[in-house]
Amino acid sequence: MTANLIRRSESIKDAASTIAHGVMTYYKGNETGMPVGLLPDPYYWWEAGAMFDLLIQYWYYTGDDTYNAVVTQGLLAQISDDKDFMPTNQTKTEGNDDQAFWAFAAMSAAELKFPDPPAKQPSWLALAQAVFNEQAHRWDTTRCGGGLRWQIFTWNKGYEYKNSISNGGFFQLAARLARYTGNQTYADWAQKTWDWMETTPLLTQQYNIYDGADMSNNCTQPIELQWTYNVGTFLMGAANMYNYTNGNDTWRTHTAGLLKGAQLFFPPQFGGNIMQEVACEPQGSCNNDQPSFKAYLSRWMAATTQMAPFTTNDIMPKLQASAQGAAKQCSGAPNGGTTCGRTWNSATWDGKIGVGEQMSGLSIIQSNLISKVAPPATADQGGTSKGNPGAGAGSSSNPTSTDPILTRKVTMGDKAGAGILTALVLGSLLGSTWWISFGS
Repeated sequence: MTANLIRRSESIKDAASTIAHGVMTYYKGNETGMPVGLLPDPYYWWEAGAMFDLLIQYWYYTGDDTYNAVVTQGLLAQISDDKDFMPTNQTKTEGNDDQAFWAFAAMSAAELKFPDPPAKQPSWLALAQAVFNEQAHRWDTTRCGGGLRWQIFTWNKGYEYKNSISNGGFFQLAARLARYTGNQTYADWAQKTWDWMETTPLLTQQYNIYDGADMSNNCTQPIELQWTYNVGTFLMGAANMYNYTNGNDTWRTHTAGLLKGAQLFFPPQFGGNIMQEVACEPQGSCNNDQPSFKAYLSRWMAATTQMAPFTTNDIMPKLQASAQGAAKQCSGAPNGGTTCGRTWNSATWDGKIGVGEQMSGLSIIQSNLISKVAPPATADQGGTSKGNPGAGAGSSSNPTSTDPILTRKVTMGDKAGAGILTALVLGSLLGSTWWISFGS
C-alpha cells in the first residue's frame, strides 16, 4: 500500500470517527436512568437497530472499538423472553420491516465477526434466525398471493398493506442466512420472496421498486413512491444470492438490474453520482425516518461490491462522489463540523440536523473503505457465531402451525463456535473540522 493510500484511508477513518461521535450524541441509553437500546423521541424503535448496525460497520471499517460495549448492550436489551427482537414495549409500533432492521444488525455482527455476546445470551446468528423463522410464519396468502404484511399486529395501521421494505427485508435476511450457513432452505425462501415480488406491480421489469400496495385491491394498485432503502435491500439480497450460487446468471442479471434501477437516486443534474432521496429531499418534505434511508443504500451498495465484484466499477464512483458531498455537509455546520446536513449535492451546510442525517453521512463516508476490509465471514470461513435454526419457533407472535422451515435437516453451516464478549469501556471523541480525500 502506498503512502498516499495510507493517508487516504486514515483521513476517512478520522472523518468517520468524528461523525460516529455525532451519531452517539443522539443516543442516551448509556446514561443513568435512560432506556437502553432506544433513541429518544421522535425516533422510532427500528432506527435504533439500524444505528447499532451502522456502528458495527464502523468498528469493521476502522477497528475502533469505542462503541462496541454500548452496541452489544443496546442490541441485547431489545430481545424478548423468546430470544428474538419482539420486545413487549414496542407492540404499538413494531412492523415486519422494523424487526428486520434489528435482524440486519445481528446478521452484520455474525458476518463481520463482531465480539460475541456473553455465553448465556443468544448468539447474533441465532437472533437473526429467530426473526427469519417468525417472519416465515407470517407469510400471508389470504390476499395478493403471498408476501408479508407491513404490520405484525392487527391493531396497527398498515396491517392491510404489503410493502416492499418488509418483503425486501425478509428477502435480504434469507439471502444472507443462506450464504452464511450454507442452508438451502434460506435460499429457497429468498427465491420464493423474489418470485412473489415479480407477480406484483411492486417490482417492475425496469427494476423499479415501489413502496407498497393495499390488500383491499389484491395489491394491484401500487403506491409508486421510490425510496433508496427499498432498492437497496433488494440489491443486497440479490448480490448475496449471486455470491451464494457462485455467480448464477439469473442473480447476476437481477443484481445488475437493481443497480441500474438505483440510478434514479443519482440525478444527472448533479453529475449522476451523488445520492439524493428523490421522493422527499428536493421538496424538503422528508419526515424523521427518511433522512436515514441513504445510510442503508450506501452500506448495501458497498457490500454489493464484495458479493458481486462485477459491480465495483459502477458503484465506487457513486460512493466516492456522494462521500465528497456528504463531507461538505458534515463540515460546514457552525458547531465545529460535527453535525451533518442532508443535501449532499450542495457545497454548503443546509441547516438540516438529526440522527438520520448523521447516520447517512457516516455510512457513505466509511463505505469508501470497503476495498480495505475482509469480506463477510461464513460459518465455514471464519465465522464464530453459533446458530440455532429453530430460534423463534415458540414466539407468541407466531400463531400459525410449525412451518417446514423449522423441521428441515440442519446443515453443518448452522454449527459454528461461540465466544465471550470482552468488556469494553465507552469513550468519547471530540470532533472538529476535518478533510477527506476520496481519490484513487
